[in-house]
Amino acid sequence: MPAIARSKSRTPVLDEAATWRAVGASWRQLFGDFLGMGISFEWHDFTASGPVDWARSFHPESVELCLNLAGVGEVGAGAHVERFAAGTAGFYRQGNTPLVATRLGGESHQFITVEFSPAFLARHLGAGTTDLDPLIRNAVDASDASSGVASAVPLNARQRELIASLRQPPVLASAQTLWYQAKAIELIGEFFFRPTAPGELFCHRQQRVALDRVESVRSILRRNLTETPALERIAREVGCSPFYLSRTFSKETGQTIPQFLRQLRLDKAAELLRTGRYNVTEVALEVGYSSLSHFSQAFHQAFGCCPGLYPMSTATQRVAGRR
Repeated sequence: MPAIARSKSRTPVLDEAATWRAVGASWRQLFGDFLGMGISFEWHDFTASGPVDWARSFHPESVELCLNLAGVGEVGAGAHVERFAAGTAGFYRQGNTPLVATRLGGESHQFITVEFSPAFLARHLGAGTTDLDPLIRNAVDASDASSGVASAVPLNARQRELIASLRQPPVLASAQTLWYQAKAIELIGEFFFRPTAPGELFCHRQQRVALDRVESVRSILRRNLTETPALERIAREVGCSPFYLSRTFSKETGQTIPQFLRQLRLDKAAELLRTGRYNVTEVALEVGYSSLSHFSQAFHQAFGCCPGLYPMSTATQRVAGRR
């Protein structure tokens, strides 16, 4: 993990808006107040020119759930470092030792964080709740004050729909307090439990196999942007039929394999264009497009502008933009 510039202060007062503004990031509180209500929903949307010290925004004694839509972040507790890739979710606890965390530079980041106080969790979970992740159990009953990071998991289609609703609540303003509190409890049920009963363990194993296959597909596609293997070959490599793989990938990610590949290629294209070292034709070929017109059309649909104008990063583009 990249070195963190400074560790988290243990003071209970934290101005998150100022923390994110200091690194040029866009931050908006969707709902709540960590100190007053015990929960806080926050939206983050920024492009990082260099590594960002993410840990500076963690409240002391908090459990934070990260719903990561774009960009890569890392959170570490001791020797354990968890990677939050695009389209994943995970949580971490800021205990008696500061977590270290960074958002990678040169990437566009979009994510929602939901902070929970131990009091809020205890009020809704109680001491007798079974099947809780140990990190959450320790926060609820105060049996262990250690910091920790749970494993990040891919978001499925249903979870993506839930996340999308958090930015635009489908209720009147007068009902949003009740609505967001209900969503906080729904997120607890969605992410903070780990099954222990025998039948549930079987389902959990099946889910883990499915997630491992999805991650294997992602890894294969990242390694082969220009010459993508056929679906049949990918399926053989991950150990299942093409039909089952396609269905599993769509269920767990909310995207088809071709949609994910397209997103992967265009994200890589945007990354290359931001360096200013490649022209549009070179970038198109680098990410696997043989047709410049098809590349330009796909890029415009994804980013709202033609690739030649994204971003205003090269000297020629900056001069043109000032005219």
